Amino acid sequence: MPPRNRTSERRSVRPVTITAVVDPVAALASGRLDENLYLYDTNRTSGSTGFGTPGLRTRVRKGDTLLWNVVPLECETYVSIADVEIARDVAEPERRVYPGTDIVFWTATVRRDLTEPVSYRLSFLLGTVDKPFVPDAAAHLVGAMGDGRGTR
Repeated sequence: MPPRNRTSERRSVRPVTITAVVDPVAALASGRLDENLYLYDTNRTSGSTGFGTPGLRTRVRKGDTLLWNVVPLECETYVSIADVEIARDVAEPERRVYPGTDIVFWTATVRRDLTEPVSYRLSFLLGTVDKPFVPDAAAHLVGAMGDGRGTR
């Protein structure tokens, strides 16, 4: 077996799922999303922080595949991610639909390693309201050298 060369070794691609839990009834009643949005990801063991807040800080590295989805607390009220706004040099989110359903999710690949936190915003369609709901707080992607501080 030939010796391994570190420069030829590839980092494994990691899927990182970011789930937005939304209380659509409370958000529609108050007109505000921040108090009714709870973000989580599958990367806690790598250093993500801010779980259960709209200010989630997800630890990522170049090549990671991101998947954003939403879970409504009230299953009879429509909730969907309308957009993912992030710097295109970091990731270019693509809207997708689970086959055979109308359930929307978004995916992207992290294009570069991050040295500073990069903010992004999710916007949501709730109920029959045409105008998307956008939280005031921004979520962030952070790299190995980024500041992963946040609140639980």
